[in-house]
Amino acid sequence: MALGSNIFTEIPEAQSVDSESSTTSNEFENIHPVKLFTSSSVKIGSTSTSGVHELLECPVCTNSMYPPIHQCPNGHTLCSSCKVRVHNHCPTCRQELGNIRCLALEKVAESLDLPCKYQSLGCSEIFPYYSKLKHEQLCRFRPYNCPYAGSECLVTGDIPMLVAHLKNDHKVDMHDGCTFNHRYVKSNPHEVENATWMLTVFNCFGHHFCLHFEAFLLGVTPVYMAFLRFMGDENEAKNFSYSLEVGGNGRKLIWQGVPRSIRDSHKKVRDSYDGLVIHRSMALFFSNGNRQELKLRVTGRIWREQ
Repeated sequence: MALGSNIFTEIPEAQSVDSESSTTSNEFENIHPVKLFTSSSVKIGSTSTSGVHELLECPVCTNSMYPPIHQCPNGHTLCSSCKVRVHNHCPTCRQELGNIRCLALEKVAESLDLPCKYQSLGCSEIFPYYSKLKHEQLCRFRPYNCPYAGSECLVTGDIPMLVAHLKNDHKVDMHDGCTFNHRYVKSNPHEVENATWMLTVFNCFGHHFCLHFEAFLLGVTPVYMAFLRFMGDENEAKNFSYSLEVGGNGRKLIWQGVPRSIRDSHKKVRDSYDGLVIHRSMALFFSNGNRQELKLRVTGRIWREQ
């Protein structure tokens, strides 16, 4: 994006202007000086704002540029992320970029009232630049990460899209209802592979819940853990509770809690032990005293809080 040399003031006095007069006149014929706007004068939807947003468009990634905004000696600008991508050379004129900042455009960017970047997903909020960045970190319309724990899945999307993704791509078992009965059998209870896991999705009260069951090493000690995650935001998750129960051989262990939102990563929930945790010594008691084979039956239910 060409801004014009009026933005860049470090022109050497000895530079010849006549030798480049024909090029310069053509290059800057249609470029106007940058006008600074205040947040009170620039509002989304106005004609002036539309032009300013075009001015702030990075020529490489086409996203809006925000501080720091870099420019080359000829006045061409680009965003800080793309400065690294183009190896510190201007994508327009190939001049070395150096560390020149376009302070005029940065002032423009800071003064604008901008829509949340998740506007297309339903967010209608408008903020000044720095407030916008803070909002987007917690925006309830931001995409969710895939809750599948068996691999580093990078898919993001809304809940219906992720439910279909779990079913079709990860082949996760889907169930309707608010009760569950999970059975875990291991022939050798003395060997626990790290991060052995299972995932089941339940459709309950018009929402989806992910039931995780894992066997992993806590230091050198094998443990088994079951926990529930809500496919939605934390504020919605607080409307529900769940219980998990494991028992056998005259013994019983019960856990009751609130499902964690999938906004919290699988690792974060697991490492906080926010769920039913069963150490191997206890798990063997639940296996009818049979130390040759581990058999755990975990039952539970989900209910809506009044």
